[in-house]
Amino acid sequence: MQEGNYPEPDPAAPIRVVPKRTYTDIPCGGGVPGKISRDLNPNPAREDEPSREEPRLKRRRVRTEWTPSREEASEMAAGCCGVKKQKVSQDSHHNNGYRLSLYPINGVERRLVVSTEMCCFCFDVLYCHLHSFEQPKVPRFTNDPYPLFVTWKTGRTRRLRGCMGTFTAMNLHGGLREYTLTSALKDSRFAPISRDEMPRLHCSVSLLTNFEDAKDYLDWEIGIHGIRIEFVNEKGSKRTATYLPEVAREQGWDRIQTIDSLLRKGGYKGLITNDVRRSIRLTRYRSEKMTVGYAEYIAHRNNNNYQYKHLANGCTSKVL
Repeated sequence: MQEGNYPEPDPAAPIRVVPKRTYTDIPCGGGVPGKISRDLNPNPAREDEPSREEPRLKRRRVRTEWTPSREEASEMAAGCCGVKKQKVSQDSHHNNGYRLSLYPINGVERRLVVSTEMCCFCFDVLYCHLHSFEQPKVPRFTNDPYPLFVTWKTGRTRRLRGCMGTFTAMNLHGGLREYTLTSALKDSRFAPISRDEMPRLHCSVSLLTNFEDAKDYLDWEIGIHGIRIEFVNEKGSKRTATYLPEVAREQGWDRIQTIDSLLRKGGYKGLITNDVRRSIRLTRYRSEKMTVGYAEYIAHRNNNNYQYKHLANGCTSKVL
């Protein structure tokens, strides 16, 4: 398969989500290259424009983890750069619980949870599947539960080849194994990844942490926070959509452009005004992200004392 022959995802195209037990499958991606033109919206807002509405009560911001309700887990489908339009429930549950974080808490820095081994494990899982070998054995890293995403990109330009995840906290061993294959083979925006593409792949694992209610739609920082919005569309239906922390920076968007893009991805077809933006309920979060390319994966595997010579964690082959 020739490198670079993959169609760019259509920003307006609905994304089919593959039903998977009770978890939430969330397709994500690189979005549409380039910036969103403000000319697409007759009434663009400026980030420095003063608000004309009455002051709103601030929500309490005490969460470190967001856990969706059962209805949200079964019905919600959003994407970090693409969204399937789905209804969401009125309420969601918010629980504390993360013990390890990339960011300082009370002045004390915590060690990262995400690791190179997680990306290498995803490579192992995909390689074994594509070559019809037994799946890798249980990995060595922690099996604590986290919301997670697995992203595949290809080539020097890091073209998106698949990205899916879940806001439902899953044990990492099973969650990474499941979403490795879901993102590589079942992202409906792309053809399934083939074995010939393996040497050109880069794998990213994102673990989502530090969920907080924002006071308004601008209460987040580009490159720092991922955002999840809940809004009511022009037909009165509740919708939800999300972008991972790196998306706005990679696309060159400001906060207004990011919000407007996210509304469109969530299926909002009406005129986007300041009132529409101010009606959004926004949850911000952070992520721990690790990216490993195929060459680094091979080097890491060869430099570590795995049980089997040919592939990490127990998936064996004669030729890699």
